[in-house]
Amino acid sequence: MKAIVIDARDNVAVVLGEVKKGDEVSFVKGGIAYEITASSDVPIYHKIASAFIPKGQPVVKYGEHIGIAADDIQLGSHVHVHNVLSKRESM
Repeated sequence: MKAIVIDARDNVAVVLGEVKKGDEVSFVKGGIAYEITASSDVPIYHKIASAFIPKGQPVVKYGEHIGIAADDIQLGSHVHVHNVLSKRESM
């Protein structure tokens, strides 16, 4: 399955199709091709962690902070409202 990363600062990728746990997900970041294994199901057009994101650290998509990790988010995990707080919620 393919995913897209827009900015080299991103720590998530957007999957371009439905991903099942165990699927391989490929993307290019900063001109380098990566392939990761999904550790959970990820619906089409949702985010997958392209790096480990520690609890309390920013979630970065398209080069922008879109929220804060509510818990440690493992590489290959689905990233969505269940594990990301809005900046407002974290204040």
